[in-house]
Amino acid sequence: MKKTVMRKYAQLAVRRGANLKKGQGCVIYAQVEQHEFAQMVAEEAYRAGAKWVEMRWEDQVCTKLKYRHETLTQLSQVAEWEKARMQHYVDTLPAVIHISSADPDGLKGVNVEKMQKSSAARGMTLKPYHDALDNKYQWCIIAVPSKKWAKKVFPGERVSVAVEKLWEAILQTVRVTEDNDPMAEWEAHDAKLKAHCEKLNALDLDYLHYQAPNGTDFKCWLIPGAQWHGGGDTLPDGTFFDPNMPTEEVFTSPMRGRCEGTLVSSLPLSYQGNLIDQFSITFQNGKAVSCQAKQGQALLEKMIAMDEGASMLGELALVPVESPISQQGILFYNTLFDENAACHVALGRGFNEVIPGFDTMSPEELKARGVNDSIIHVDFMIGCETLNITGYTRDGRAVPVFTNGNWAL
Repeated sequence: MKKTVMRKYAQLAVRRGANLKKGQGCVIYAQVEQHEFAQMVAEEAYRAGAKWVEMRWEDQVCTKLKYRHETLTQLSQVAEWEKARMQHYVDTLPAVIHISSADPDGLKGVNVEKMQKSSAARGMTLKPYHDALDNKYQWCIIAVPSKKWAKKVFPGERVSVAVEKLWEAILQTVRVTEDNDPMAEWEAHDAKLKAHCEKLNALDLDYLHYQAPNGTDFKCWLIPGAQWHGGGDTLPDGTFFDPNMPTEEVFTSPMRGRCEGTLVSSLPLSYQGNLIDQFSITFQNGKAVSCQAKQGQALLEKMIAMDEGASMLGELALVPVESPISQQGILFYNTLFDENAACHVALGRGFNEVIPGFDTMSPEELKARGVNDSIIHVDFMIGCETLNITGYTRDGRAVPVFTNGNWAL
């Protein structure tokens, strides 16, 4: 890929995605294989006025070695220096940019129970810091190709060709070309998503009913007064940023513990370096009570049992099958992209910001309003060309929201 286009993408991530402020710190997460692009992002952060930039390098091979050789006790520990670093983030509120490029099968073979138990233990220790950071800083997730990820997406191509094709696909989804103005295109795109939000918010829906011939038959109730969001987010201080690049979704958090029925996946889920595929989850009284998967059954079961909130939903997201990402016809094996090709839901943590006045509420108050809490937030895709979603208003009217996988509003 041309360096000029890569740099344009890096600029977009810093100035539109994270919307880095002059004098603000910046934390960049990246796989070591992506050092060249990560360096571009760091340089663009400094050009935008970053006071400091911290690189958080990641490597799946080393992560796999940790799980293979370290004890569960060791893996579960959070060192004092890690706590100090998290407290530093709480005190300084840096902008955070995640560069996703991991191999979807990169942690295949790792002991699932060991990985889940240690992740749960670390998650509980670090949760107070994440809670303190919630909705107080800008963050952005983008992606660049790695060799193994590209080969997973385009298995019939040579590595170099697969990487180039994945670059082209990614840049198309994030609206970056050699001669366009991506900042302007993102402003227009955000406006379209906001228009869908306004229509949904005006309906004041009580619950949604999902139905599809594949077995999906599911009702989910909404939090009274909760808003639908889409596109960029706005912090309490008025700072606007685009956390997901790409994004095609309009989303809200449903009422904690109020859903019934079965959801059937429409795309594979890449979770912690492993694939979960061809699965369904059945809910009763708001909680997942059973699941089946052709691939990754044990991992799915352990994910749902991670903590109390992991068995409940934290997000409902609406994405038409006519979205640009869906129309590419590419299975990315990466949730950042695949969730923007289809309607999806998320197990675990909900979004506080959908509740008006959330920034003045305590965690207990938000939970009482109906926002789910958990150490996980895992999206899985349920959208397809035969999915119908009917909304029911609080005065009993039935309103078609999606028909045959696309907007009906």
